Amino acid sequence: MEEMKPSEIFSNVDEQLLNHLDEISTPCYIIDEAMLERNGQILKDIQDQTGCRILLAQKAFSNFALYPLLSNYLAGTEASGVYEARLGKWEMPNKEVHVFCGAYRQEEFVELLAYADHIVFNTISQLKKFGPMAKEAKKSIGLRINPECSTQEGHAIYDPCAPGSRLGVTREVFDRQMDEQTFRLLDGLHFHTLCQQDAADLATTLQAVEEKFGDLLPAMKWLNMGGGHHITRTNYNRDLLKQILVEAKEKWNVQVYLEPGEAVALNAGYLASRVLDFTENSGIQTAILDASAACHMPDVLEMPYRPPLYQEQIQGPCSFRLGGPTCLAGDVIGDYDFSAPLKENDLLLFGDMAIYTMCKNNTFNGMPLPGQYRYTKEGELKPIRQFSYYDFKSRL
Repeated sequence: MEEMKPSEIFSNVDEQLLNHLDEISTPCYIIDEAMLERNGQILKDIQDQTGCRILLAQKAFSNFALYPLLSNYLAGTEASGVYEARLGKWEMPNKEVHVFCGAYRQEEFVELLAYADHIVFNTISQLKKFGPMAKEAKKSIGLRINPECSTQEGHAIYDPCAPGSRLGVTREVFDRQMDEQTFRLLDGLHFHTLCQQDAADLATTLQAVEEKFGDLLPAMKWLNMGGGHHITRTNYNRDLLKQILVEAKEKWNVQVYLEPGEAVALNAGYLASRVLDFTENSGIQTAILDASAACHMPDVLEMPYRPPLYQEQIQGPCSFRLGGPTCLAGDVIGDYDFSAPLKENDLLLFGDMAIYTMCKNNTFNGMPLPGQYRYTKEGELKPIRQFSYYDFKSRL
């Protein structure tokens, strides 16, 4: 997909919000309620028009303070283990809770049965081990399949269809390990192959799913197409998505599920930071911020990518590298151009910081966790939570 424009990412940033930021300590995350509602309405419209059900993948956004808002638009939550399942059950009550995990622990599975409605297994061996227990508890049981169809470019770490992947059962393994009694446990199939992709990639993937596993689908009650769908992005092909969902539902008579994470909270958050100091080396000026890529936006290093910045002026006269205060030499956010030289205490606002930030941040080097705020539709900045030394200590 094309890179998002700043006007899209920072569409809700105004002088009122910037004035609020002058009054609070940084670094801090700000969640934009208006953007969450905008995303939620798009997802609700997709559900209303196709009959699919859309879940929040909590691995991307798990700030439960906003779950009451999101529950107006979503069918429930998707979890990657017992803790997320519990969070979804308790904080978005009366909604569906689905869970997928690479492997379940014996001692946690009984507790998981108290929270989850759908349980998806990654291997046939775990399906055989835990499936009868889940069936007895009247849970809907699924198996993750691997259609061996890679559609991603440039992000191998996020490609579950890469050769040797540990995620999902290939058809060769399915045919070799599955038996009739175990197959009867299944209510649905699950695949997750995309990452920040458009509906055309879903169409390609679904064709591979049909070629490899289509003979199994008429026996299923549901088909979960996973996440990675950038549905709420402005240039996403939502018409094609709706066509795909309706055709799959009608062809196989299944309930279709999607479980996006990014699409729910896309462009719905910011990370505010201030300049602490400057260094210079080999002609490169680096501004040291109070926010860290390694600690507060780890996907910058893991993906990797360069996060959007509100104050950036493309091809501006002043260039700075932005880095964090930790001892990690690679704690670098990126290189940016500005209209004027940065100064100590200047405020910088990074965009699209609701996803994969708060749920992945850490206290490496004893870095404080950023505070959390919500920016309301009425233009108020309300605190959600502040962190202290004791939050750092309790994680050690």
